[in-house]
Amino acid sequence: MPTDLLDELQLIQSDSTEIEERFYKDLEFGTGGMRGIIGAGTNRLNIYTVRRAAQGFAHYLSKKGETATQKGVAIAYDSRKYSREFACEMATLLAHTGIKVYLFPDIAPTPLLSFAIRHLQASAGLVLTASHNPPEYNGIKVYNQDGGQITEEDAQSIYAEIQAIGDPLILPAIAWSTDSADERIISIGNEVVEAYCQQVELLLHQRALIEENGDSLSIVYTPLHGTGVKVIPDLLKRVGFTRVQIVEEQATADPRFPTVKAPNPEEPEAFELALQLASEKQADLIMATDPDADRLGVLVKTGTKYEMVNGNQLGAMLLYYLLGQSAVKGRTIQNGLVLKTIVTSDLGEKIAESYGVETLQTLTGFKYIGEKIEECCSLGSRTFVFGYEESYGYLAGDFVRDKDAVQITVLVAEMALYYQQRGKDLFQVLEEIYSKFGYYREKLHSLTVAGKEGREQMEESIANLRKNPPEQIAGYAVSVVEDYELQIKKVMGTGQVEPLFFPKANVIKIILADGSWITVRPSGTEPKMKVYLSTNSPYNKEQAEEKMLLLQGALPDLIRFS
Repeated sequence: MPTDLLDELQLIQSDSTEIEERFYKDLEFGTGGMRGIIGAGTNRLNIYTVRRAAQGFAHYLSKKGETATQKGVAIAYDSRKYSREFACEMATLLAHTGIKVYLFPDIAPTPLLSFAIRHLQASAGLVLTASHNPPEYNGIKVYNQDGGQITEEDAQSIYAEIQAIGDPLILPAIAWSTDSADERIISIGNEVVEAYCQQVELLLHQRALIEENGDSLSIVYTPLHGTGVKVIPDLLKRVGFTRVQIVEEQATADPRFPTVKAPNPEEPEAFELALQLASEKQADLIMATDPDADRLGVLVKTGTKYEMVNGNQLGAMLLYYLLGQSAVKGRTIQNGLVLKTIVTSDLGEKIAESYGVETLQTLTGFKYIGEKIEECCSLGSRTFVFGYEESYGYLAGDFVRDKDAVQITVLVAEMALYYQQRGKDLFQVLEEIYSKFGYYREKLHSLTVAGKEGREQMEESIANLRKNPPEQIAGYAVSVVEDYELQIKKVMGTGQVEPLFFPKANVIKIILADGSWITVRPSGTEPKMKVYLSTNSPYNKEQAEEKMLLLQGALPDLIRFS
């Protein structure tokens, strides 16, 4: 047993609560793969739980036949603690069972893994990451041959294989070697990164404008100690943005993430060093990516200060820009399709509708957007335009099937430059969008529920809401209750019940008569109850904000923890 795990076990040997927390269950495996705290225990991520997951995945893939094993598995990893070690462990075990492996030789963004699967025509992909979680976390995300995250059916099959293995301590430890003795482990070369970058360049609408005026936009970028530094700065400069400043203190891959509380571009605190540099350089735009570079956060200079753009706002602006550029160039988007999650603002749907483009909603999680792209667009019957979710995930080019902060940094820079040349900053563009389509406000409340007891309270709370849905909230009548666990939609005024054609999920969405809504769901990857709120007003932002305050005030009565 590794020394660090043995030391942990000795430290907790007299702590019954800690022992129960670490061993009361196996680390769960779902459509998002596995994610957990690094450490000793069956409910922790360590060399044994990783080895068990790898063996289970190997059995799953082998049952698909020789073609699947020979097409192989692409593996990537980020800058987190043990990400490389876990990736090498999985690569070695898969190769030992006769499965071809394509392994990134260094840290790489998750969207590059998605692209590599498609480019190499692999059967599947694995990435070692815990995205934007605190440094004590790591995880394994699993991708299918389309480059999207696995479906629920696949996850159940893999989990069944993992459970069938039993005691992970008896699995063989296979020594990792850096030489090329095992021809089944193939290093992913720069040609894959180059092919990806070429696809990103094809997304640009204003290449000539960038070439002529790219030096007029000053950009500060921070990878937050993650993988984005490997691709994003060079890609921005490659397309013509020459004034790119990197936050040097955060440019080094460091699993401790020492300069931030959490490496999450959704949190304003993550931008402190970037703001200092931007103020010094008088930058126009600040961009930050999380450790695996699938999420993007943006701050925009407005006058003498910088304002943060939230995920709903940036998604709406990008959609408005992309559709507008197609219209300006006279491009008709035949059977266009925009995809968003059920907890993402409805503003994007209004924008798409004005251009004759349909919007489809999916469950929360970008994996569902990836699935819908394959379902609707693979046969050429639909044209994918854009997909996004409120949690800072966006996709414009379907050569990747997961959220992709790398391609979006380039598009955000292009968009900012385009409007800059017309005398506008991005918040002025946002105001223009609001004036056309209505004012929207969104909030997310995350209620942390640590440990086994907390999760039980969370489940009890949502069960009570399901059993007794409200007829009114903060003085506003409830129009519709959508229950994704029961897969029904109930019209409150008439009692009419209609089916919901979504996969089953423990989510309840309460829609008010004016179109405002509250959505409640337990997080699938974190010990949190997430409550999403959205309000709108056709007249002014003050009215939308007033509604938001009323809904927030009603939450304690709506969501009760004993």
